[in-house]
Amino acid sequence: MTMKKHLLKALVATTALAATAAPAFADGEVNIYSYRQPELIQPVLDAFTKDTGIATNVLFLDKGLVERITAEGANSPADVILTVDISRLVEAKEGGVTQPVQNDVINKDIPANFRDPDGDWFGLTTRGRVVYASKDRVNADTITYEELADPKWKGKLCMRDAQHSYNIGLFASMVAHHGVEYTENWLKGVKENLARKPDGNDRSQAKSIMAGECDIALGNTYYVGLMKTNEKEPEQKDWVEAMKVLFPNTADRGTHVNISGMALAKNAPNKDNAVKLMEFLSSGEAQKIYAEQVFEYPVLPGAEPSEIVKSFGEIKPDTLPLADIAGNRKVASELVDKVGLNDGPSN
Repeated sequence: MTMKKHLLKALVATTALAATAAPAFADGEVNIYSYRQPELIQPVLDAFTKDTGIATNVLFLDKGLVERITAEGANSPADVILTVDISRLVEAKEGGVTQPVQNDVINKDIPANFRDPDGDWFGLTTRGRVVYASKDRVNADTITYEELADPKWKGKLCMRDAQHSYNIGLFASMVAHHGVEYTENWLKGVKENLARKPDGNDRSQAKSIMAGECDIALGNTYYVGLMKTNEKEPEQKDWVEAMKVLFPNTADRGTHVNISGMALAKNAPNKDNAVKLMEFLSSGEAQKIYAEQVFEYPVLPGAEPSEIVKSFGEIKPDTLPLADIAGNRKVASELVDKVGLNDGPSN
């Protein structure tokens, strides 16, 4: 299948291509299958092309990436996979659509806790799973995840669907740190502290805080930047002005973080160019551009986040390897169902 640049940048349906498609061999280009929206990654891809002369073609998918690459088989044009969550990176590896990369440049730039031990995926930026708190009604400037089950927050906590990958990642980290029994009891306490059934997205939790529906909520750090700079929906600036960001567990293990990341596709037809792109994405230049564009933290040690991200406060990331956390996703999901977290509080 010959990939046309103007078609690849469009939002496409996830209907799989026939496995008989012709391979996308081409000098001087690299084909990217992305769960991250093209406008968010285009600045860093433009910088790569400027540095190397290698053109980038982006196919954006909102779901079904593994299924598509699987259906395309050996003739898949995908070279590099970009995605926004550890669960999707692990899903790609477990789905058999990645191949390992052992590269000194990439391994030097990306800390071991943010990459797969086998080299099948690598983190590029991190975001904290933090607590949004009302400026008016919450006096505390510190909090822990464990405290979210404290009865003092009864009726004051909001969150999105408990089975969403952002929450499952956090719950999996609790299993990794405390074990299954503790996490089950903790989730029961969290359930009883909910102001309502889990609903909406991370941004709508900030809206609920401003409306007085809850005092605290779970949310990702990067949404704060997106709301603060949203000119199309300026009311979101009011939502974020009504809240502050609390980084849980700064006094001990640190705040749970998730990643956006990359992987080399199993049958990459432009493998050399793909590895060059992956090396570039792990570099200081790319980390700065990418992290500023998406309001996230660079994984490269010593790389500075944007001024807007710095304004959220200082983050101390949990150093537990994400591969260890990801291994507890299934049990975390089962616990959510077992305690009925999505049903909301009992009373």
